[in-house]
Order: sequence, then structure tokens, then C-alpha cells
Amino acid sequence: MGRRDILRLEYEEAPMRRLERQGYHFVGAHGHSAVKTCFWLRKSLRGEGNCYKGKFYGISAHRCVQMTPSIFCNQRCLHCWRPIEDFNLNQSVKGREADAVVWDSPAEIVDGCIREQRRLISGFKGFPGTDPSAFAEANQPRHAAISLIGEPTLYPYLEELIEEFHARGMTTFVVSNGTNPDVIRAIRPTQLYISLNAPEEGIYKKIAHADYWANIIQSLEELRKKRAVRTVVRITCIEGLNMVNPEGYADLLQLAKPDFIEVKAYMHIGYSRMRLPRAAMPTASRVRDFATEIAAHLRASGYRIVDESEISRVVLISCRDRSKIL
Repeated sequence: MGRRDILRLEYEEAPMRRLERQGYHFVGAHGHSAVKTCFWLRKSLRGEGNCYKGKFYGISAHRCVQMTPSIFCNQRCLHCWRPIEDFNLNQSVKGREADAVVWDSPAEIVDGCIREQRRLISGFKGFPGTDPSAFAEANQPRHAAISLIGEPTLYPYLEELIEEFHARGMTTFVVSNGTNPDVIRAIRPTQLYISLNAPEEGIYKKIAHADYWANIIQSLEELRKKRAVRTVVRITCIEGLNMVNPEGYADLLQLAKPDFIEVKAYMHIGYSRMRLPRAAMPTASRVRDFATEIAAHLRASGYRIVDESEISRVVLISCRDRSKIL
């Protein structure tokens, strides 16, 4: 049986059960929020490395809660490793429509995420190789990555959720597809990402299977207005689809003027393997070359390549002095 056959068999499971089997743990009373530990958290607990966000922005992976307040999304991106076909807007989940969900409060979600995170890492306490001091720190998380699955701006109390995390002494990263500019305007996380996966509308529609290009342009413009918020635009590079027109990307980036730009490879993992071939995953050197082309068009604005993580196939471009903000 081939990999695609196995993935199709998995799709025959009930959607929520499938996520649970993949390590997603739901929190709250209404099944729209979830937390999940990542590969790098486990590595960090053993002193075996940190994720690229740690290298770029100073985050300790073992103190990071990877969560979402909304398993729903309003796009169906080809490169998404998640089971987007089940959790698109207006599709039934547990017999309910996504636009009729009863939403848990921010406090309920934060309490549930921290409690579940502690339970998930509890088994590492006596595991050979676990650093005792790192384990103690992991039980006091200091960061929330609001980027696990779905689109967080669909949760109607995202602004209050961020404030709730901050009230617990935690920092926040929000990763959004930029389709809800009014929410982008309102929220103030520690760091705000906008995913930009095309240099122009035609390619965007082909990749996202959605029609929010005008909204994304507005969100990029809103990003430029942010104060006291670290801003990032992430470009996910898909070989044969969107690694074209670096000048077009540069023009869009000029709208946002982000503190950082991440040029990152699409990774051939999860359910994206049902939609894209392995050849769509570019090499680290190919990503570096494309990032160099984009940076060349932004040189007059002070942007330059400042770092990279070869294992994660991501290159960081910035116009900021990173020593002042990390």
C-alpha cells in the first residue's frame, strides 16, 4: 500500500478523531481550540536543539505552547499539511456549521492550553536524556504560538485571547493568512505574521483556492501601521508554482514594511502530499537563491539577508538591528 493510499484511508476516519490520533488535543467545552506539542519542543527538552524561531527571535521551544483558537480556515491552500478539506468554513464539524460554533472564552482556552500542555509533557520527566531544568521551565510556559491549525482571526475574541496570554506573563506569535484585515488592525500580539504565498492575484487563487486577494493587500498595509508589535511576512516557496517574480513580492513587501521577512520552503509533509508532488519542495540552496533575488529588489529600503536555518530551509531578511529586539 502506497503513502497516498494510507492518507486516503486516514480520511475515512471522523475528522475530529483523525486530529486526535495525530496528536491534537482539544481544549475548552466546544471543540474549536486545540494544542499540540511539536518536534522541536521534544528536542529542546533534551538539549538537542531549538527551532528556527528560537534562532531568529529568541524563543525557547520547550517553553512554547503551540495552539489554535479556531480549527477552521477560509482558504484551501495546496501546500497546507493540515486536513483543510474537513475544516473549511461552512463545513459541518460534530454536526454543527463552522459559522454557528459556540465559542469558548479566552480565559477558558488559555487555562485549557496550559493545563493540557503540562499533561502532554509530563511523560518526559523521567525520560532518559531529558534536562531536568528544561523540564521545570517547560511546566511554566512563556510563549504561545497561535498558529497550530486553521485561521486564528476567525475566532471572534482573538484580541482578548492575546491579552489573556499576556496577562499570564507570556508572549504571543500570531500567524494569519491576512484575509481579515479588520482583525489584523485590532490585535497587538508580540509578533504578527502575515503569510504571503504569491506575488500576484492569479497565482494566489491557484494556490489558496480562495478569493481574498484585496483583503490580503489591506492586511499588508495594516502591518505597516503597527507600533510596538514585531511584524513578519512569511513567503512559503513552492517549486513550480510561486517561486517567480521576485520583484512582485518586493513590491508587496514594500506595502507592509515588515521588521522581518521569512522566505521558507514548502515542506512535503502531512496531507499536502495528496495535493503536491515531492518535487514541489525546494532545496535550501534554491530557497536561499530566491531570497537573495527578493532582497536585491529591497536593498534600497535597507533590507538584507541576516540569517538562515538550513535544516528548516528558511532564510531571514531584515532591515532591523536584531541585537536590539531579540
